[in-house]
Amino acid sequence: MTALRGKRTLSSAPVNETAPACRPQRVVIDAQSVRLEPLDTDRHCRDLFAASHRDADAARLWHFMSQPACADEQDFRLWLAKTTEPEDPLAFAIVDKLTGRATGMASFMRIAPEQKSIEIGSIWFGPKLKRTRQATEALFSMMGHAFDHLGNRRLEWKCDAANDASRRAAERLGFCFEGVFFQHMIVKGRNRDTAWYSITDIEWPLIRERIEAWLSPANFDQMGKQLRSLSEL
Repeated sequence: MTALRGKRTLSSAPVNETAPACRPQRVVIDAQSVRLEPLDTDRHCRDLFAASHRDADAARLWHFMSQPACADEQDFRLWLAKTTEPEDPLAFAIVDKLTGRATGMASFMRIAPEQKSIEIGSIWFGPKLKRTRQATEALFSMMGHAFDHLGNRRLEWKCDAANDASRRAAERLGFCFEGVFFQHMIVKGRNRDTAWYSITDIEWPLIRERIEAWLSPANFDQMGKQLRSLSEL
């Protein structure tokens, strides 16, 4: 074996468990303060449109998505209806349990059960969700679902290499940077170089332990401010 980076090594070792992973279904993924509901146009459209158009950084949000910014709620509804149809990507709305309102979206995609591989992508958060404990909790619940419930051995995160916020989020959650695929895609008439990240099932238990420690109520003061950052942990 030859060292690849950090504690990872190149290996052609036999895989003992070759049964395919389970394919994600349209089920609610529950967490402490949020739940991920299978995306439904009628239920989630108004909340998500409001969330995506009240953000001062809305233009930047749409800049990194394959979909151009929607002109109005009707355009947004049409786009959302198309987003709910595929099984891959399989989209979820992130719903605040306290208010019952959808505040963001995320999807399982590049679903390859036979390879035990899956990706979390098409992530965007409204202003009330960005940089919050709930945002971490939502993504952590998807990570746990991918490994602990579906049985994957590899979880991927890919983003535009110019999307610094997405890259910081991946690294904060423990994803390992694997490199940049240059001229990977043409998106809305421009070149996209894609940064690739992943977590393997070998790495997951320690990452899960550290995120659970960060999410613990003991890590937050009475005002809800974190005592130790996830990056520090």
